[in-house]
Amino acid sequence: MADRRVDLSALPKEVRDQLAELDLELSEGDITQKGYEKKRTKLLAPYIIQTPGKNPLPLFFSHGSSRYRERRSRRTHRSGGTRDDRYRSDIHSEAVQAALAKHKEEKMALPMPTKRRSTYVQSPVVTRTPPDSSSGSEDETSVRRQSSVVPPPPTVNPNLQSPDSWINSTVQGSSTSSSASSTLSHGEHQPQSSAHTAAVTDMLAHSRIENSTPPPDVTAVAPPSRGPRVDLTSNPVVRGMSRGQSRSSMMETADGVPVNSRVSTKIQQLLNTLKRPKRPPLSEFFTDDAEEIVEVPQPDPNIPKPEGRQIIPVKGEPLGVVSNWPPALQAALARWGATQGKSPALTALDITGKPFCTLTYGKLWSRSVKLAYTLLNKLGTKNEQILKPGDKVALVYPNSDPGMFWVAFYGCLLAEVIPVPIEVPLSRKDVGISQVGFLLGSCGVGLALTSEICLKGLPKTPTGEILQFKGWPRLKWVVTDSKYLTKPSKDWQPHIPTANTDPAYIEYKASKDGTVVGVAVSKVAMLTHCQALTQACNYCEGETLVNVLDFKKDIGLWHGVLTAVMNRIHTISVPYAVMKACPLSWVQRVHNHKARIALVKCRDLHWAMMAHREQRDTSLASLRMLIVADGANPWSVSSCDAFLNVFQSHGLKPEVICPCATSPEAMTVAIRRPGVPGTPLPARAILSMGGLSHGVIRVNTEDKNSALTVQDVGHVMPGALMCIVKPDGPPQLCKTDEIGEIIINSRAGGNMYYGLPGVTKNTFEVIPVNANGVPIGEIPFVRSGLLGFVGPGSLIFVVGKIEGLLMVSGRRHNADDLVATALAVEPVKTVYRGRIAVFSITVFYDERVVIVAEQRPDASEEDSFQWMSRVLQAIDSIHQVGLYCLALVPANTLPKTPLGGIHISDTKQFFLDGNLHPCNILMCPHTCVTNLPKPRQKQPVGVGPASVMVGNLVAGKRIAQAAGRDLGMIEDQDLVRKHQYLTEALQWRAQTDADHVLFVLLNAKGVPVSTATCVQLHKRAEKIAAALTEKGSINTGENVVLLYPPGIDLIAAFYGCLYAGCVPVNVRPPHPQNLAATLPTVRMIIDVSKAACILTTQNLMRTLRSKEAAASVNIKTWPTIIDTDDLPRRRPPQIYKPPTAEMIAYLDFSVSTTGMLTGVKVSHAAVSALCRSIKLQCELYSSRQIAICLDPYCGLGFVLWCLASVYSGHQSVLIPPFELESCLSLWLSTLSQYRIRDTFCSYSVMELCTKGLGTQTELLKARGVSLSCVRSCVVIAEERPRLSLSYSFSKLFKDIGLSSRAVSTAFGSRVNLAICLQGTTGPDPCTVYVDMKSLRHDRVRVVERGAPQSLPLMESGKILPGVRVIIVNPETRGPLGDSHLGEIWVNSPHNASGYYTIYGEESLQANHFNTKLSFGDPQTLWARTGYLGFVKRTELLEANGDRHDALFVVGSLDETLELRGLRYHPIDIETSVSRAHRSIAESAVFTWTNLLVVVSELCGSEQDALDLVPLITNVVLEEHHLIVGVVVIVDPGVIPINSRGEKQRMHLRDSFLADQLDPIYVAYNM
Repeated sequence: MADRRVDLSALPKEVRDQLAELDLELSEGDITQKGYEKKRTKLLAPYIIQTPGKNPLPLFFSHGSSRYRERRSRRTHRSGGTRDDRYRSDIHSEAVQAALAKHKEEKMALPMPTKRRSTYVQSPVVTRTPPDSSSGSEDETSVRRQSSVVPPPPTVNPNLQSPDSWINSTVQGSSTSSSASSTLSHGEHQPQSSAHTAAVTDMLAHSRIENSTPPPDVTAVAPPSRGPRVDLTSNPVVRGMSRGQSRSSMMETADGVPVNSRVSTKIQQLLNTLKRPKRPPLSEFFTDDAEEIVEVPQPDPNIPKPEGRQIIPVKGEPLGVVSNWPPALQAALARWGATQGKSPALTALDITGKPFCTLTYGKLWSRSVKLAYTLLNKLGTKNEQILKPGDKVALVYPNSDPGMFWVAFYGCLLAEVIPVPIEVPLSRKDVGISQVGFLLGSCGVGLALTSEICLKGLPKTPTGEILQFKGWPRLKWVVTDSKYLTKPSKDWQPHIPTANTDPAYIEYKASKDGTVVGVAVSKVAMLTHCQALTQACNYCEGETLVNVLDFKKDIGLWHGVLTAVMNRIHTISVPYAVMKACPLSWVQRVHNHKARIALVKCRDLHWAMMAHREQRDTSLASLRMLIVADGANPWSVSSCDAFLNVFQSHGLKPEVICPCATSPEAMTVAIRRPGVPGTPLPARAILSMGGLSHGVIRVNTEDKNSALTVQDVGHVMPGALMCIVKPDGPPQLCKTDEIGEIIINSRAGGNMYYGLPGVTKNTFEVIPVNANGVPIGEIPFVRSGLLGFVGPGSLIFVVGKIEGLLMVSGRRHNADDLVATALAVEPVKTVYRGRIAVFSITVFYDERVVIVAEQRPDASEEDSFQWMSRVLQAIDSIHQVGLYCLALVPANTLPKTPLGGIHISDTKQFFLDGNLHPCNILMCPHTCVTNLPKPRQKQPVGVGPASVMVGNLVAGKRIAQAAGRDLGMIEDQDLVRKHQYLTEALQWRAQTDADHVLFVLLNAKGVPVSTATCVQLHKRAEKIAAALTEKGSINTGENVVLLYPPGIDLIAAFYGCLYAGCVPVNVRPPHPQNLAATLPTVRMIIDVSKAACILTTQNLMRTLRSKEAAASVNIKTWPTIIDTDDLPRRRPPQIYKPPTAEMIAYLDFSVSTTGMLTGVKVSHAAVSALCRSIKLQCELYSSRQIAICLDPYCGLGFVLWCLASVYSGHQSVLIPPFELESCLSLWLSTLSQYRIRDTFCSYSVMELCTKGLGTQTELLKARGVSLSCVRSCVVIAEERPRLSLSYSFSKLFKDIGLSSRAVSTAFGSRVNLAICLQGTTGPDPCTVYVDMKSLRHDRVRVVERGAPQSLPLMESGKILPGVRVIIVNPETRGPLGDSHLGEIWVNSPHNASGYYTIYGEESLQANHFNTKLSFGDPQTLWARTGYLGFVKRTELLEANGDRHDALFVVGSLDETLELRGLRYHPIDIETSVSRAHRSIAESAVFTWTNLLVVVSELCGSEQDALDLVPLITNVVLEEHHLIVGVVVIVDPGVIPINSRGEKQRMHLRDSFLADQLDPIYVAYNM
């Protein structure tokens, strides 16, 4: 680039101006980067020279030395139209660039978030071409490049890279990236090293794993609503996995996912990034102690500590007594009104910047008197006085109308009512509007003064009345235009008493948390403050003052309205709107009126500097004081310098710049006095930021990147006394080298927060104490809210504000400093007008820093992400603090303060509520959360299970085991003895009770479409058995697949198979609308079970042979298919009777939540024992009727649908769950119509009713639906009971008679289909609250309801008769005590016989079905359920008088997540996530290479998607002490859910890794 070899300061002035104009055009987007480069090169071509040297930084407290001035004069003004001028600092920019240059060496590729295009509609889709190094698409860094020397970027062949690779190369901080502009800050010339170029090229080549692979196609969008629930198998595994073998071995290859898939690569990048060590070294491990949560970092012995002596209070010069000072401010106005009536008091400008009205002192006096008279005498009816002296009145005037405000303010003072100036409310949604209402309410304001024009502009209701703003008291509005005021009678004179301690006015102040308080200023304080300002600023009568600030409060009010009138000064008020249109207007006013004083902010200096070339002939020579209102901001120094640099040639003298420090409470704290020409300029302090963060002052010597240059704000005000005290804790005096809060004792300060005595005491009545805690005197001080110190010569230095203080890990950081650093990272392409907000939020016991910036509308995705990653690096380098979150929001969307700044507290609230709607977000919890508990190290298993057991016994803990009652010989033992097999039971019933109806099937209208008596079922079974032997030529013992919709055909086919001696395999039919997803599972079960034949209906047979089916599976290789709709009347030659009860009755296939397809063998003996057990538990017999609304394909659902009625003789009313989709109330109205006492359902059915009928209970009641008959409603499940769903269901339908005790759950597993089932007798299911922290350590600690970190668990029903359970350590296989979480092992006559496998894996069989304890009772054979749980002895009594042992299921062992050495259950994390934001419909979590991935379904609009990322990260960190690695936001219905309503997380994981989810957004947390 040309400018690298040009000394810009040596260029002719017109060339510099043309360059600046170019810069401005570029920053405003009026010119392309290419055009800019071309014009610039042309301009600079004649002046190219060799690289010059550069001066180092000034030293600490270097008085305006020639060297410093020379450097300053060489620094050309820079365009920064897009950069917030408050924080412009060239020194700081260089420091940031140098810090970033260090990072270039580290190859840190941050994975870019994946985003669906529609999510960020605001930015146009950028054509993704790799950067062409010749087009100069680096950034508009050249705007501020004058002092930098950088090797040119290497040319990289664009064809070698995928689009993503160049995105990431820039992120790594290679020198192609924007902000490396001023890397070499000392001017040493670095030759273009080929090694460097090679290194960068090399880095680019390695920044991605799959450089030339195009990203996979994700155009196949998932259906938006949750489709049919499907059992998906992740891979054809037919066994249960061995419990010991975790899934991690399978994860490494991503279960067949190609390793170069986009998602896996990004995760790999994320892992590489996270491998960098965290800052505080963590001590290795801790022994299991549930109380220890937070890792407290050990204090670093090397942190700087204050070493000075205790500070001595600093006294201002005495306040002189001047003979002609008025006794009150109103008296001054009266005097000037009478004696100098023609003298101008105020000139107001119109929107174009032209003066449109001048108020003389005579007019000001007469109008104020008229208003005072009107307020006191003319507002009410004849005899009542509405306003009395001392009442409070709101002043509502726009910034463009200072004249009306002056009259109103002085009118109130003359009437002795107290004015409360506030901003004009523009809409109901103004930020902080209700807080202003709170202020008005607490001040007792009932009246608002305003102008006619303003009143017309206020928002109105349709009837024309002024809108009642949220939180505001009822106000009466009074218009104060002259024509509405009454002239007082001749004898009426306003009462002007001598100033006393009554309040004169109330100034509003918005505090850090957004609350608005009113600072009351007494009459005497107002007068004394004016006197002190007059003395400090040396105001003289008749001077002219230009005021750009808000005249309603703070410096604008104190100097421009109050002190001005006291000294008969002519004020020219420049409204904010004029400044926006013409930034130079205030400079022109100074020039035109030969003004002596100007009141400005850094912003105004900056804007004027930007626009100054429009005016060549302005002169600022008349100024004797340029008061910089925010001169206390540490970053003001560079604005002052740059302004002086530009305007010195226009007559501006260096000594007139007077920064000051103020606060609403202490008013003016300090101001630099106007200097004498020729005297040396005041000192600068160059401080170490590291020292500042520990609250001490250290000269910055070693690392100039982290230096802060601050200017003084002059001396203490006349008549004031100042101390510095510690900002937190008791007000203890600081040491001389310590930063603290400035406190002031003076007559000229605020008196109180009006109406808030408690807060007032802490702020306005502070008595400082010494190191021993002894008060140093009697006099009270006021806290100013400013942080600073006293420098040499009693000069005051301010380094920040209390409300901008962020306390992170015990160190203090100033929000303004962080904003400045972020802005120094070349924001031109990314940040809109430099609008950046910094605040902290409390997450997991510490403050976390959040930066939110507005993004330019034309900023590209890559630029934004790159800017964010560089800000991370810069803040880490310079401030040594990690950012928690960086968010970019669309331009103009952050809440604004009345004058256009960012409303920080509202922004923070939006962020926490998830209402910020960012378009880009980067979370970095891994780097900044350093106080996580130490990972648990599993204790070495040196202690055997026997010792554990003995230890438990010694400690008085029982062994955790429980049993159902005995399965003794019951009353119909003949039946049991005679009919050992279900086939025999059915034949017996067909003979003895032929017409007894066993099954009734209902359709969606609740009408029975099919019934089966004992004899009908028997005959249909015979027909099917005959067809099997004839048509299918099936041999005994062969497997037959049953493929039926829920109904009676399925039951008949099952018994038909048993009659024919085959083994039925019940399979859920494929979903006709979703064959591609459901048919492969059917095919897999058919193949795995080696079925010889398929029994099905005509419709399904057509489906199996259709073209659509052929697209997913090979339809030519189906086994024989028999349709059982129209079978001839045949009887089989004989009904098969198995030779032994241990023979297999049927196979039960099911897909687990981890996507494993497992088939178990159920013997005839097990079927009989199970049916007997259920009969006993539920008291089932022939005269009973039960309703079943379940899927009848596996587990207990199948047993209840097909087997139990035949065994026990009760009638089953069958309701297929799919019918509920067309008639939600079908199940509940059936219960009511048939007066059913016992019903069985699934969680899916319960959820459908809860969500769909929750609002219709009145309607159901009106239709006569009553559930008072229901005695037990049992949910059939193989999971932890869903307590909240059961509770919601009970609560919702309580109105139609459902008993709160009715709902309970059952529990079964693959090895034993029914372990628990809440029967009709026995105690109600109980709920306990356990401590989640202990649970992660496999301990069970019962706590009170509502305890923090407590988890409610419901008992999983009563243990069935004949069943024994024991809780076992899955690793050692030893029994556990009842305070431990362990695997549930079960022993019962109805355990399954084993897995059905093709190859017969005996080891697995033995491991799961016939396992023995390693100690205790080595004889009994147990089956391992694969579920974790615990047994708790309760206070409830069993029927036999013993105390009841309750079994609690916590979760599946396969599903648990092992993270940081602790055991987590996905459902707990998902419950927290679903609570995080109203737009989260459903969520699922899984791990991938030790990263926690959270997938959340978004039910709101897509613009909410990025709001969820920080909220999800926060809630998981707060409640589970885990850092989320990846957050994936998807459409509703994407998380796969099986037919039982359980999430299939492993299937989801595989889809995610194969990039098949089409996510709305994927965030990779750093």
